[in-house]
Amino acid sequence: MLKFSKLSLRRGPRELFHDLDLTLHAGQKVGLIGANGCGKSSLFALILGELHADSGDLTLPPDLTIAHVAQATPSVSSPAIDYVLDGDEELRSLENQIAAAEKAEEGIRLAELHGKLESIDGYRARSRAARLMHGLGFEAGQEELPVNHFSGGWRMRLNLAQALMCRSDLLLLDEPTNHLDLDAVIWLEEWLRGYPGTLLLISHDRDFLDRVAHHILHIEGNRLNSYAGNYSDFEVLRAEQLAQQQASYEKQQREIKHMRSYVDRFRAKATKARQAQSRLKALSRMELIAPAHVDSPFHFSFPEPDALPHPLLLLEDSAVGYGKEAVLKGVNLSLMPSSRLGLLGPNGAGKSTLIKLLASELEPISGQLVESKGLKIGYFAQHQLEQLNPDESPLQHLQQLAPDSAEQQLRDFIGGFGFSGDRATEPVAPFSGGEKARLALALLVFQRPNLLLLDEPTNHLDLEMRHALTVALQDFQGALIVVSHDRHLLRTVADELLLIADGKLTHYDGDLEDYRKWLETRRKFNDELPEQTTPQEHSAVGRKEKRRQEAELRQQLQPLRNTIKKLEGGIERFTTEKEALELQLTKPELYEDSHKEKLKQLLLDKAACDQKLAEAEEQWLAASEELENTLQQN
Repeated sequence: MLKFSKLSLRRGPRELFHDLDLTLHAGQKVGLIGANGCGKSSLFALILGELHADSGDLTLPPDLTIAHVAQATPSVSSPAIDYVLDGDEELRSLENQIAAAEKAEEGIRLAELHGKLESIDGYRARSRAARLMHGLGFEAGQEELPVNHFSGGWRMRLNLAQALMCRSDLLLLDEPTNHLDLDAVIWLEEWLRGYPGTLLLISHDRDFLDRVAHHILHIEGNRLNSYAGNYSDFEVLRAEQLAQQQASYEKQQREIKHMRSYVDRFRAKATKARQAQSRLKALSRMELIAPAHVDSPFHFSFPEPDALPHPLLLLEDSAVGYGKEAVLKGVNLSLMPSSRLGLLGPNGAGKSTLIKLLASELEPISGQLVESKGLKIGYFAQHQLEQLNPDESPLQHLQQLAPDSAEQQLRDFIGGFGFSGDRATEPVAPFSGGEKARLALALLVFQRPNLLLLDEPTNHLDLEMRHALTVALQDFQGALIVVSHDRHLLRTVADELLLIADGKLTHYDGDLEDYRKWLETRRKFNDELPEQTTPQEHSAVGRKEKRRQEAELRQQLQPLRNTIKKLEGGIERFTTEKEALELQLTKPELYEDSHKEKLKQLLLDKAACDQKLAEAEEQWLAASEELENTLQQN
């Protein structure tokens, strides 16, 4: 498919690749990783013919159809679905030829062209385009809205849909998840898993790479190193290499310690069993790959907050939305310093709306929001990047927050975020999105918040910075609420998951794999769009049918959920009883001859309690599996 032979490439004075020899085969799904600026995007530009090698050769098959995501979207008034359809150039060419043949009344030519249109499934192209848009988060009815109606992030989704619409042999994707939320990311990875062509993917999302890529190319030191397997396999192999050079595991051990603490606290509690099991799996892998990040250039931590009031913030029966239209109703939430919450929910459900309410960017429509004295919020969202002064340097931004601090002290701090030497004094204006995101995070950390509100904090961050942020959040002393499409971040920093859906906020007892299945269950009611109906008809009929089927499913599952809840209560009760009996059995005097009968009775009680606990856990496991199987079947 692609063959690089002794290829070298320079950008300015810097050599990105030297004597590169590599062959990519048809049908491979390859993840391309490496530090920012190492040459990932330049490699794409080379394949697209936008750059030319300084020496060596790149060989591509003749008539190769390459699809990639455009970085800019024209501000046109044509319908969004037509913009997506433009991705299939052969389809558009045939449509133009058919129009010309009809005008010229060329009957034989028309029959031939319609045959070609049928062979490329052209009659269903509009339906395919609508499904792509729906999978990427567009609602029914938005297909006909003009392209210039959408914001920048949604236009990037249109560019992605246009690239997926192309029936390509080679698909180049550069950070495709940056402008997506979690449900769109999950949809996209399933679509890519079924893509029949060759995929070359740049991504800093390790879970996404794990599920999509079967091969990893790592750019380091103007070399391209090839690893078989997904990203997790790469980490293990790289760790084995680096372990021979570096024996320092200190920063990884903090993350491992935190996860082990969570498991120890919750593994015996049925309502947390799935999350604890998820962490056990992650923990076993982390102990293997710890050295893989020892050479990261990023090192920082959150300083201890000045105060930790209990509670930090309280929401009571609150409604929030825009104008008089409530997006969420009946919200009750108490945030303690120990709260570490991950927000889940479908696109548009209200995750960012809730974050804005907590950050006081929105006022509650009804109910109460009570802030404790001493509350100090650190809020990260994408619009924070726009508030950076483009003419000032990272050091100047920091000096405005701490005008009395010594310059070297501030330089030491900002250096942990990758702004060292001259980089600390350069203006922000030409910085990349990742560099601006790092600076915004640095300013947030410096202000010593006791409540962190993080809305997609990993957008534009590379793998090493994501890892550094994850480790720093492990030791954060205050409360944390995070919305993220990065499942690794959610899995390793959130102790509890909350679900926003259907206008309500509820606790979510499952783990992220359960959530993926839950999304698939909801999506199946929307995936099959009627091919001969208008978006308005689909909106009315489809949503009504979806509500009916979801109501039937809830009614079917309610007895099973009640059984699981009852069993969870029994498990918790038996666990408490078991711990109390074990505590009594630790008393030395109990083993004296005078207490022989009491010891015998305690041992009998303990055996009976163990039996009841084992039976309850077995019944709970069976009921949970039945619930999961029912959800999968529906």
